[in-house]
Amino acid sequence: MTTNHDITILRELAQRYAEIAALPVQEEKRKLWADHNSLKPTRVPIIAAFGMWNVWCREVFGDANMKCEDPFYKWFERHFRMALFQHDVGDDSIQEPWVPIGVPLKGLENGLWGVDDSLFKPKDWDGFAGRYNPPVKTWDDVAKLVQVRHETDEEAGNRNLDKLASAIGDILPIDVQRAPAHIFGDVSTSLAKLRGLEEIMVDMYESPRELHQFLAFLRDGILANHQQAEDAGHFTLTCARNHQPAYAHDLEPMKPNSGPRKRKDIWGVCAAQEYTLVSPAFHDAFMYQYQIPICEKFGLVHYGCCEDLTEKITMLRQLKNLRSIGVAPLANVRRCAEQIQRDYVLSWRPNPTDMVCCGYNEERVEKIIRKGVDDATGCVMHINLKDIETLEGDNTRLKRWVRKVRQCVGS
Repeated sequence: MTTNHDITILRELAQRYAEIAALPVQEEKRKLWADHNSLKPTRVPIIAAFGMWNVWCREVFGDANMKCEDPFYKWFERHFRMALFQHDVGDDSIQEPWVPIGVPLKGLENGLWGVDDSLFKPKDWDGFAGRYNPPVKTWDDVAKLVQVRHETDEEAGNRNLDKLASAIGDILPIDVQRAPAHIFGDVSTSLAKLRGLEEIMVDMYESPRELHQFLAFLRDGILANHQQAEDAGHFTLTCARNHQPAYAHDLEPMKPNSGPRKRKDIWGVCAAQEYTLVSPAFHDAFMYQYQIPICEKFGLVHYGCCEDLTEKITMLRQLKNLRSIGVAPLANVRRCAEQIQRDYVLSWRPNPTDMVCCGYNEERVEKIIRKGVDDATGCVMHINLKDIETLEGDNTRLKRWVRKVRQCVGS
């Protein structure tokens, strides 16, 4: 009874999603992003990005609000409900005509590096602040770390695929993904989790040799993990990662079950949020030089998330396949724009607190958006509202925000 009930729910959602994914506007948005990410003139694309890491999203799309009972079906129910909500928001996100399913990876029982680097959560933790207890307390502890190999659990993957295909395989193509564990190639986050933020900053002065050795270990582990996945034929076109839809005329467009591709055929993404307070010289020496060998394997790369890169654009130019740069809420948009010019995509992220998280004031939104667009005049810019932690119970704000921003930028 439960299975039939769950499948009925899932099929209805999949059918609704399939109809939306087939709309002509989706192809229009693919062309928009391909042109935009290829540095061609376009209207200003707009994204309102969210995920289950945001508190409001967990409240709206949490387990308690799902109707399926089987956890497997519940996961895909959530996937479709979030995608349908995204469509209703009316931004330039693309609803792709397939549903992704990942093949489980082996060897991750103890984390990405073989040790516990999980977040310490207070008893009443509800998705807010926490802290890490870094396992590398002395440099001898580095010997405890493991460079995880890329190995998929095909037996479990086939079971999951058969289960999903029997439910909705006649409605939507199912894209089987075997992306490696280190798909983001994020040396910075791994370093901070393993060693600790304060410790890293002290290490730059007191233990530079050991820190360089540690960074080399992380770089080599990620490179090896990526190479193993590529050798196995597990990089595909839908393994592309970006902070905006991963299209560009330089690269083959995404499609489901594309078959093996090389990293040079797809987008990669990298960041160093943990280094936002680190000087450009130290960021370069103690991070960027270890990220470049990872990034340069990809076709095109987006760099930056929430870190302020205002003083680091010159540093970023070392990466020859860099195409897009994140301009975070704390960054100086005008100074970033003066340096980025039309050489890269300028991915501006206005502060969600000002936009939708603490009241919704359209005059304030218009003032900030118009100034940001004016500051970036002449650049290939899009607007990416992300890290939206709360909508204060008013889920209509995202749709209204998108409509208002379109009025401001004429898109």
